[in-house]
Amino acid sequence: MRRLTITVPDTAEGRIDRLVADESGLSRSYVQKLITEGHVTAAGNPIKSNQTAVPGEILEMEIPDPVPLELTPEDIPLSVVYEDADLLIIDKASGLVVHPAPGHQGGTLVNALLARDTEYGGIAGVQRPGIVHRLDRDTSGLLMVAKDDKAQASLMAQLKDRGVKKTYLALVQGSVVASSGRVEAPIGRDPHHRTRMAVVPTGRAAVTGYRVSERLAGWTLLELDLITGRTHQIRVHLTAIGHPVAGDPLYGTGTSKKGPEGLGRLFLHSWRIELHSPSDDHIIRATAPLPPELELVLAALRAQAAGQGGTVGGIGGKSEATQSVAPVQKSPS
Repeated sequence: MRRLTITVPDTAEGRIDRLVADESGLSRSYVQKLITEGHVTAAGNPIKSNQTAVPGEILEMEIPDPVPLELTPEDIPLSVVYEDADLLIIDKASGLVVHPAPGHQGGTLVNALLARDTEYGGIAGVQRPGIVHRLDRDTSGLLMVAKDDKAQASLMAQLKDRGVKKTYLALVQGSVVASSGRVEAPIGRDPHHRTRMAVVPTGRAAVTGYRVSERLAGWTLLELDLITGRTHQIRVHLTAIGHPVAGDPLYGTGTSKKGPEGLGRLFLHSWRIELHSPSDDHIIRATAPLPPELELVLAALRAQAAGQGGTVGGIGGKSEATQSVAPVQKSPS
């Protein structure tokens, strides 16, 4: 059991659960649970989450020891790109599911993380790694994992405030005309295919920036800045502008669905990430090179272009574009 004393600042106002969350570094939902269970008191009396903070009031908080997570650790190989007392940055392999779900309790990144000799300080009272964002099963590359509540709260706040810079690499079908630009289009559930996402008028605002990295025969390699973080955002936005990601079984059609010769997976990779340390705010930067199977595909395309006397590298002109995609309309009921 950990005990914490919080003196309400003179400038405090608003709900007390929000203040306790800010002062303790715990998530607000976990603080509300602790308050409901009577673990936060003022002058010996339990408080309520919706109370107004009183400047100068002294709060006593008990934080129970985290309980083990009821999940089996599994010895699955992991590539750790960065680690400190607050977090891990993992280079996730394509095909690895991030988090357990009903019907899929094993073989996940979380199972693998539990098998590492890593001290997890507890996330919302449970000894587990804190998954603050996800990658699709078939997407490879960098993913942040918090080790405790304070680190998780910091990373989630940075994600919300767009303080984490995430850059992806994707091979897309066709020649992207502008050398750089951004796609601005709301994303929500596809009204015609409930297992997919789409650009829809009722969707959440979504923005993806892009730069052409390399032009190849029939394909373009893009660097992509994930400015917002909607489900399947990159795949949906690129499909919406007519340049689906190579090897995408869900959003691709025809040639793009299969991809270039030799491609056996989605050509989407979380390449670079930049964030601030939860402890002292210094900048952390990490990079994960393209996996060998994707590099081989690029090498074959470059060789093909060279044999045809084409230009295979470099960015084209200096054109830029901002594209607002027309949303999919719902059919009248």
